Amino acid sequence: MVTDPIADFLTRIRNAQMARHRIVEIPASNVKKRITEILYEKGYILKYKFEDDSKQGLIKIALKYDAQTKEPAIRSLERISRPGLRQYAKPADIRRVQNGLGVAIVSTSKGVMTDKEARTQNVGGEVLCHIS
Repeated sequence: MVTDPIADFLTRIRNAQMARHRIVEIPASNVKKRITEILYEKGYILKYKFEDDSKQGLIKIALKYDAQTKEPAIRSLERISRPGLRQYAKPADIRRVQNGLGVAIVSTSKGVMTDKEARTQNVGGEVLCHIS
């Protein structure tokens, strides 16, 4: 049984990239689907597909690598807020990732969004992870 499904999501992506897999399959949830959409919008993954099955569904993610060096597009995935220690931040206190080159994913009252979207909409929330 997984106690932290978002950490499991990030770990599956991290492990698939280290093993140089093209596709990774992850059990679906609404938060994971939104994080996947953000990864796609920001150019960290090639494409994704949500599949429904008799249980909870699957997310299939096609990972992105550099054409020449074969390095993964995602350099680091870091879980910030965790079940044992939740991390909340006001819009002004959301830390920029790598001086604006990375993305922080925040769960707000208006949904899961990036740190920049949270600042422009002036909403704070739980900082789920940092991606660069």
